[in-house]
Amino acid sequence: MASVGATPGRTPQGPGPGEASASFPSPAPVPDPREAEEEEEEEPAEIHLCVLWNSGYLGIAYYDTSDSTIYFMPDAPDHESLRLLQRVLDEIDPQSVVTSAKQDENMTRFLGKLASQEHREPKRPEIIYLPSVDFGISSLLLCPIPHPSFLSPNSTFIIRDSMTATEKILFLSSIIPFDCLLTVRALGGLLKFMGRRRIGVELEDYNVSVPILGFKKFVLTHLVSIDQDTYSVLQIFKSEPHPSVYKVASGLKEGLSLFGILNRCRCKWGEKLLRLWFTRPTQDLGELNSRLDVIQFFLLPQNLDMAQMLHRLLGHIKNVPLILKRMKLSHTKVSDWQVLYKTVYSALGLRDACRSLPQSIQLFRDIAQEFSDDLHHIASLIGKVVDFEGSLAENRFTVLPNIDPEIDEKKRRLTGLPSFLTEVARKELENLDPRIPSCSVIYIPLIGFLLCIPRLPSMVETNDFEIEGLDFMFLSEEKLHYRSARTKELDALLGDLHCDIRDQETLLMYQLQCQVLARAAVLTRVLDLASRLDVLLALASAARDYGYSRPHYSARLLGVRIQNGRHPLMELCARTFVPNSAECGGYKGRVKVITGPNSSGKSIYLKQVGLITFMALVGSFVPAEEAEIGAVDAIFTRIHSCESISLGLSTFMIDLNQQVAKAVNNATERSLVLIDEFGKGTNTVDGLALLAAVIRHWLALGPTCPHIFVATNFLSLIQLQLLPQGPLVQYLTMETCEDGNDLVFFYQVCEGVANASHASHTAAQAGLPEKLVARGKEVSDLICSGKPIKPVKELLKEKQMENCQTLVNKFLKLDLEDPNLDLDIFMSQEVLPAATTIL
Repeated sequence: MASVGATPGRTPQGPGPGEASASFPSPAPVPDPREAEEEEEEEPAEIHLCVLWNSGYLGIAYYDTSDSTIYFMPDAPDHESLRLLQRVLDEIDPQSVVTSAKQDENMTRFLGKLASQEHREPKRPEIIYLPSVDFGISSLLLCPIPHPSFLSPNSTFIIRDSMTATEKILFLSSIIPFDCLLTVRALGGLLKFMGRRRIGVELEDYNVSVPILGFKKFVLTHLVSIDQDTYSVLQIFKSEPHPSVYKVASGLKEGLSLFGILNRCRCKWGEKLLRLWFTRPTQDLGELNSRLDVIQFFLLPQNLDMAQMLHRLLGHIKNVPLILKRMKLSHTKVSDWQVLYKTVYSALGLRDACRSLPQSIQLFRDIAQEFSDDLHHIASLIGKVVDFEGSLAENRFTVLPNIDPEIDEKKRRLTGLPSFLTEVARKELENLDPRIPSCSVIYIPLIGFLLCIPRLPSMVETNDFEIEGLDFMFLSEEKLHYRSARTKELDALLGDLHCDIRDQETLLMYQLQCQVLARAAVLTRVLDLASRLDVLLALASAARDYGYSRPHYSARLLGVRIQNGRHPLMELCARTFVPNSAECGGYKGRVKVITGPNSSGKSIYLKQVGLITFMALVGSFVPAEEAEIGAVDAIFTRIHSCESISLGLSTFMIDLNQQVAKAVNNATERSLVLIDEFGKGTNTVDGLALLAAVIRHWLALGPTCPHIFVATNFLSLIQLQLLPQGPLVQYLTMETCEDGNDLVFFYQVCEGVANASHASHTAAQAGLPEKLVARGKEVSDLICSGKPIKPVKELLKEKQMENCQTLVNKFLKLDLEDPNLDLDIFMSQEVLPAATTIL
């Protein structure tokens, strides 16, 4: 048995507010007053953390001995500095940290620094490395399951000892996100470590397993839980193949999505930060309001020019961490210096601009103060030292004149070398055999100066190459190369100029790199603040173009209030869009059941509520006249998320409504749950029964019921009164009007219940033939009245005529004079079966 609950705001000392209990009660003995003074103090709780980091994503699971529960956090993106991991460590303060021995360099460095922090209170965690093979799903399937007799009133599911591995996977898939590979591997590694260390059962027999009383999702304080299915069905992200023929195999681009319409960032790091905000919505009101203050400032008409100027400067902010990494490895490219130079000067422009902006806004104040004079020093050094044109021409680092006198002298010599070598070659020719028509003196790096003469017809064998007074070196392209006394003098006098210049310039480049790396902290801070400014300018631009308004936050409101909200994507695709309001705050109407015909706007309304709430939790302006967002800790959705067809009840629960199962297990009173098409693709009775059971389960929670929007075509849910009456349930419908045989959609939400599905009208509008629509309506009326359904007479007569014609054709093809013809077989196999379909 395992109990699941969300844990927003949880600390190691115990469950946070709104957390569902996973404890297993035992009989409470009557306290003896004599024993009260002798009662021992409880042992301090221990927390053992398992963490994996790969490709920018973090997977976390930990075990808390205070409640014998395993907590897990779905794969979450984290920066190379592992800031999210640091937040987790600060919040739960683990006694040990388990990770894979095959780990990324950043993680190894982070854990090494963590283990060396002598000032860390109460003490440094123990760092444990396990083999990579220990992080797998096998440990998860072998984990001990409590006996069903310990079932708690707050528990939701029971796992019996007789369950197979497949049944365990099916059950755990509704609790644990199996699509989060790092989280699943972290769970496996944690269980393997617990089994070896025998946490909490060190003195027990080996047949006693580590107690595990439940699995719960761990959510950081102020962090809103949203899973990948929700991102997909709400179309927050949407990747589609790139239209370019060169990128069809591997290239993806962002399609029509919320991220796509809001992403107007000018630098890659701004786009990366915006995606990070989207994957980590927050409840931190201070952080959200600070973002909105910047957006509102740039929405003022008088600040439009400033916003455009800042946007242009942000276009020059490039990938500074990559350049710094190359500098550490001494792999700096020529283009890196120019990119870094533009980045630093653009950062100085941002600083000067922000110093003229109101310092009451935190972001402007941070940029004005933290973009220090170190930036000017870096830009000045690069501008005075690096010869950008020369570096690009020679494809290597070169310095400007007047930086190093020795380099300038050698370059001067190298520049005058051609004319000097021409004079040397003329003197050499005077001393050569008169048969040699010409010669030249060339310089080859690392070899030196050589005398080059053309090969004569008489020079056939190698012995013919020997010339008195010259040392033969090699033959190349019908030219002979020699060392002479004068070329040896040139080697001693001028040396290897090219290599000397390159070595000295490389030394200067190294010194310049050291100067830049010494100020790397300010460059990293530049990237952080510039990317934040880039994101907020992008959100301000979208808010200006689409007419968004600022949301408001209320810590007392549990839920959301939206006035005349719009779907941010649908309004871009439709000629006209009808706004709708939504309110799910307070303790009335926490469960909203929405009915109405197909294509009336139910799904759009649900997505609209979810998207507006999500945008507010990101810190963006929203498509509504007014929006007030309360304490929302999670968003669960199941809206047309799966198109597969199920044949059985168990398959239906697993395939189609796994999202609903996760919502049932993890939703709290501060969660927003959106459900549409519950029961699609399964038996009507089964789907209706499960929908009623799920809603009744939530209603039984009373005031702690989540905020639920359910759109359904199961009118029997209301007609058969399957839900209890009370203030928690509110019935809404999409307003329509019948105009003769036509059905007019107003796309407006109002209180009430749809009296019919209007399937025939919807089918007609979809273009189905009139006869087919009429027949469908006739069959529906017969089912509702309980009368038998008979075949259509006209269709039956047409079928009979076709069968008669087929039988006549068979008779006409008979050859009665054929000696092999057997009329008895013909009658039994052809005529009699056809007769049954005719008569």
